[in-house]
Amino acid sequence: MTTSHADSRTPALAREAVLYTLPLYEMARMRAATCPRRRREGAFADARPDGTLRWVNQFFHTRQLLGPQHRQVVTPNNDTLYSNAWLDLSQGPLLLEVPDSARRYYVLGLLDFYTNPFAYIGSRTTGTQAGRFLLHGPCWQGEAPAGATAIACPTDAVWLLGRLLVDGPDDLPAVHALQDRIRLTLPDGGDPVRAYDVGMQPNEHLGASPQQVRRYAEVVNRALRENPPPAAEAATVQAFAALGLGAACEGVPLDDAQVALLSAALEQVLAELARPMPSALGGGWSLPVEIGASFGTRYAERAQVARNYIGALGMEEAMYIIADCDAHGRSLDGNAPHELLFPAGQLPQVGAFWSLTMYDKGDCMLVENPIGRYSLGDRSPSLRYEPDGSLRLHLGAVAPRDAARHGNWLPAPAGPFYVALRLYVPGEAHLGKTFSYPSIQPAEA
Repeated sequence: MTTSHADSRTPALAREAVLYTLPLYEMARMRAATCPRRRREGAFADARPDGTLRWVNQFFHTRQLLGPQHRQVVTPNNDTLYSNAWLDLSQGPLLLEVPDSARRYYVLGLLDFYTNPFAYIGSRTTGTQAGRFLLHGPCWQGEAPAGATAIACPTDAVWLLGRLLVDGPDDLPAVHALQDRIRLTLPDGGDPVRAYDVGMQPNEHLGASPQQVRRYAEVVNRALRENPPPAAEAATVQAFAALGLGAACEGVPLDDAQVALLSAALEQVLAELARPMPSALGGGWSLPVEIGASFGTRYAERAQVARNYIGALGMEEAMYIIADCDAHGRSLDGNAPHELLFPAGQLPQVGAFWSLTMYDKGDCMLVENPIGRYSLGDRSPSLRYEPDGSLRLHLGAVAPRDAARHGNWLPAPAGPFYVALRLYVPGEAHLGKTFSYPSIQPAEA
């Protein structure tokens, strides 16, 4: 870029540009990390071990419930299997077929390349019966095939991230069968899978060094060209060209002044995003992230979610409530027994299910334990309710002395821990933040 726009190069603009574009970088990085290199039939998209070709328009299904041995993501759930597909709609629409899930809860969330969760297919929105959906990009014009519902996608690059409920290990074969019947095809029934250059390596990380800043601009500029912003935001993005960011800036090296401004902005923004501001709900509980159907112009919030919770569902589909301290504000530690009492009639209010999952605070992973129990919830066959209908859960590294309470024991590490209360299809009391979450209390050994 020339220096004629030097007067418009300001730290404030650089910060705004980073907040706006950071989700694009994070989505590109996530695509490189999770888009499959091999087809199910075994063929590699790229013969080079360090190549960046990947297969798009193909599902990749996890087949096991996550446990302590799975360490790819932090605070993993132990309730669902994931079904993941990266879509490229630039060559035309795709037809998605889903089977009848026999009333089993599932959701296929659709995220545009700016991380907006713009649509859901599944139990809450489209039902559990079989269905056909035509997914198309913003520039496509045409008619959906007979019997298919058209879903307009804001960008040509889309991340489809699904979750299917599993009721324990014995239920896995049934869920595998459902996963295998979720199909992507071309509208004429042809094979949609093709090799696509994701342009990144899975191990690339965001940083503020000059080299990382230049790499950031390369990734973001390509993403802006392939996935233009909404028309209402075009003027905002056009202003970033003074900093070397924009579709028209692709292939144009940053000058030293641009590198300096973007480096300072990245350092500032990354420090800000490392300090999440959860919403306090009382009793030591907090809501780390609130996601709606679209972030709109809330670019700082969008960047926060992209950096720390990318792929999280919107609140109407799921809420994730966290507690890491007891009723007195003391950090939870598995060496001291604790209990959580849901009074009669005051259990979580959900349209699908709820679960409480235990995590080691040191690494944010599930906790290895002798009974292989990582979560408890409304589907847990071991739960025993009190005579008055209340539910008392026991949290600690050592099992309760009373053997009758073992079914309500959620094993903790012998050290600091936190728990996550997941609410799938939460009720109005949760969405409106009027639900009274019970405090975690010290308990007798």
